Amino acid sequence: MDMTQRPRRLRNGAALRGMARETRMSPASLIYPVFIREGENTVEEIGAMPGQYRYTVDRLPTIIESLLKSGVDKVMLFGIPDKKDEMGSGAYSDDGIVQKALSKIKKEFPFMYCITDVCLCEYTSHGHCGVLCGHSVDNDRTLPLLARTALSHVQAGADMVAPSDMMDGRVGAIREMLDKNDHIDVPIMSYSVKYSSAFYGPFREAAGSAPAFGDRRGYQMDYHNKREALKEAALDLDEGADILMVKPALSYLDVIQTVKSSVNVPVAAYSVSGEYSMIKAAARMGYIDEASIVCETAASIFRAGTDMLITYYAAEIAGFIKEGRIG
Repeated sequence: MDMTQRPRRLRNGAALRGMARETRMSPASLIYPVFIREGENTVEEIGAMPGQYRYTVDRLPTIIESLLKSGVDKVMLFGIPDKKDEMGSGAYSDDGIVQKALSKIKKEFPFMYCITDVCLCEYTSHGHCGVLCGHSVDNDRTLPLLARTALSHVQAGADMVAPSDMMDGRVGAIREMLDKNDHIDVPIMSYSVKYSSAFYGPFREAAGSAPAFGDRRGYQMDYHNKREALKEAALDLDEGADILMVKPALSYLDVIQTVKSSVNVPVAAYSVSGEYSMIKAAARMGYIDEASIVCETAASIFRAGTDMLITYYAAEIAGFIKEGRIG
């Protein structure tokens, strides 16, 4: 048969497939979420997220050493305080749980890059992401508290801050606060395109951040909308965001691709708790091969256009990249 073009030629053998691969991945692009709780000498498994844990500050070296050994040198920190109040004051306290964790990590592991989640939901008694006015979140009264939280994280050692609250104008408020306090070089990774999603369910157990009433659809995005993602991305860029994030990842690959093609800054994606727990549950039942699914889903997120991936499988993916299974 006379065929000049035979696409199968470039699939003949692992070496050739690797050389011709379009989507490239690196451990340098992986970020691992870490949950820190109050207390001492505790590593507590999260029931809805098998294999994920809450660590007290003194036990953080357990996970940090393991990550560095795997090749992952970036973490995103989430704090779980003992005490909460209506104003979420633990988020911006000098001795808050994230602030203490940053001090510990930077003292013992100075080369671990620390990104902090900036939000009030884990710290408010009502579980919403800002100050309430009746049963609604007061956007403008929340902004100074988010800016104060970001500043306290940077003063404690954060390398980057990542506001996740979805208040209008919060990137600008944080940028102004950081710049005014001589932190002009600290970047902001904005949760620019964060949808109101059922995929967050296990996280709310992990972080103890479920709303006491209602839901977050009044400030997180409607998952029917894609053009709105470009609006949010443009606003955050104008306000000073350095990296834009899309969250969740797997059900929003089209959104990642759309945002990536419309901006000239790096794009991040967060493969969230529900995505992780579904894979774990299916693997536990023997329905799928866990490693193969992790490789395929991670590659799909990078193929859609993300430059960096926040994932609970960061260490495993780094291992698969080193083995040549992906990347």
